[in-house]
Amino acid sequence: MLASNLPVIRYNLLDNYRGLAVILMIIFHFCWNLKDFGFVHFDAYSDFWVNFRALIVFMFASAVGWSSYLAVLNHQPITRFLKNQCKVAFAASLITVGTYLALPDQWVFFGILHFIFLAGFIVRPLSVHSYTSCLLGLSLIATSFLFNISSINAHKWFIQAFSVPSTTLDFVNPILWLGVVLIGPIFGYMNLHKVHIPQSQLTKLFSFLGKHALLAYLLHQLILYPLVMAAYFIVN
Repeated sequence: MLASNLPVIRYNLLDNYRGLAVILMIIFHFCWNLKDFGFVHFDAYSDFWVNFRALIVFMFASAVGWSSYLAVLNHQPITRFLKNQCKVAFAASLITVGTYLALPDQWVFFGILHFIFLAGFIVRPLSVHSYTSCLLGLSLIATSFLFNISSINAHKWFIQAFSVPSTTLDFVNPILWLGVVLIGPIFGYMNLHKVHIPQSQLTKLFSFLGKHALLAYLLHQLILYPLVMAAYFIVN
């Protein structure tokens, strides 16, 4: 059997983990939409909402490293990896073009998908060396905090280097979150993906969303935003 025809090996816990991240992302954006239309009022930059977003990014970023470890461990052919990377690149391009056309002063130049595309290439050769990858990841996280490489400072560098907008709808601090990606392979080394999850309708939903996380990311706001907008016009 050719390597390119090898079946894709799925792990229920990893799919559920990624699916839970999708659910949290949907909740986050739904609340944000409600705020935009005045249904609720909250400080989007309070500790709660900043940490809520950080949890979501942590889960997606660590899943990248985790799944990379498993892909290499299971001898995933490079062609399959590149095909997946092309899908992420295409989706990231859609986000960039769409936001540029809709909101040219806030278009997304380095959001979560752009970051995942870049991180995928970086973590793959390191993923099987889980201890080395983890130590490097922890070093990047420590460096980010010690030298105050915050999202704001990282964004300022992008502005100076590439003349990107001073405000953007989505931005990922590359140093901090690349550190989290590089920690991800240790989850695979610890065999956390083999932990049994009792089957239920909820875990089946999480698993489904985890398997189709990229599509869910692209479509969820196209569904949520018009629904909240329609509710606003109905109420008003």
